[in-house]
Amino acid sequence: MKWLLLLSLVALSECIFKIPLKKMKSWRDNLRERGLLKDFLEKSPMNLTAKYFPQKSMNATLQESLVNYLDIEYHGTIGIGTPPQEFKVVFDTGSANFWVPSVLCYSPACHYHPRFDPQQSSSFKATQQTFSIAYGTGSMTGVLAYDTVKIGDIEDTNQIFGLSQTESNTFLAFTTFDGILGMAYPEISEAGATPVFDNLWNQRLISKNVFAFYLSSNEKNGSVLMFGGIDSSYYSGSISWIPLSSKGYWQITMTSITMNGTVVACDGGCQAIVDSGTSLIIGPYNEIDSIQAAIGAIQNANGEMEVNCSSISDLPPITFNINGEEFPVPTKGYIKQKSSSCTSGFSVTDLNLWILGDVFMRQYFTIFDRENDRVGLATPAK
Repeated sequence: MKWLLLLSLVALSECIFKIPLKKMKSWRDNLRERGLLKDFLEKSPMNLTAKYFPQKSMNATLQESLVNYLDIEYHGTIGIGTPPQEFKVVFDTGSANFWVPSVLCYSPACHYHPRFDPQQSSSFKATQQTFSIAYGTGSMTGVLAYDTVKIGDIEDTNQIFGLSQTESNTFLAFTTFDGILGMAYPEISEAGATPVFDNLWNQRLISKNVFAFYLSSNEKNGSVLMFGGIDSSYYSGSISWIPLSSKGYWQITMTSITMNGTVVACDGGCQAIVDSGTSLIIGPYNEIDSIQAAIGAIQNANGEMEVNCSSISDLPPITFNINGEEFPVPTKGYIKQKSSSCTSGFSVTDLNLWILGDVFMRQYFTIFDRENDRVGLATPAK
């Protein structure tokens, strides 16, 4: 209807001028003769696409640099409020809520991090809605509010986020990041809060409903999160697309996990989520015990699963069979060596679910495609 109305108005404007002055050319003819019509129509306020979806926004692909902290976590810096208050956040595909520490929080963990102060932001909007989240290694409670969130050059206005009121000390007190920015589906968002990525897409701040991770290895720089597009310079070869088995988490179906062609876990198939907010590869107890035994990992005094460093060269890759394709993780990928100590990159969960964390994602350029509900994996560029 809008386009029909627009075309009618254009036709009417030409008729108004042509009837009394038949020798006068229309503005469209004059612009066409000068070769300016195309440029005018693209930039004119009468062009609905230019008006509501500015060219800069619709072509925008944001690249957010991530800091690799000891191959344990990857975080980026964002701003909240007017003027922006900066926070380091983990972009977590294993959750959907966005929150940061706040001045409302008096847990000891909050005092180790910067705290958001609503009184210092002219764009802050409070609510009375509370929420709570329990992660695998910690928990928090808080209250929801709205403000402008700045990621790179993009300003995400009216974004709902959480201000922490309590944080568990055992985990969150000692992290190098301040908060968590969830990038899973809104179906698992606590209190129905709209995730940041959904808000970016709804406001047409990105051109494609997709984001992707390139995670560096061995504590090197260069890790990147891409919003709204894919930079082909970060991968080589083709992309393997894996359909989601369930929306909420980025959940997929695995066929098996093998070593030297022998099944060591996930025999007969299993479910897994691709999770940028988890450091290791995590699975059910019996399954992980089978893998730890196969690589000779034994629990040390610190509770870590330790491997004899001299045996690493004899260990084969561990292959994850997904959607008819093989995705191997090399020995140096699943065993972390620090001086004379070598530890396994696998750990256990009481869930009947595998979590493919950073140990897996470091091996592949990983694409999260919301438009088609699928995950893409490609060989990272060297």
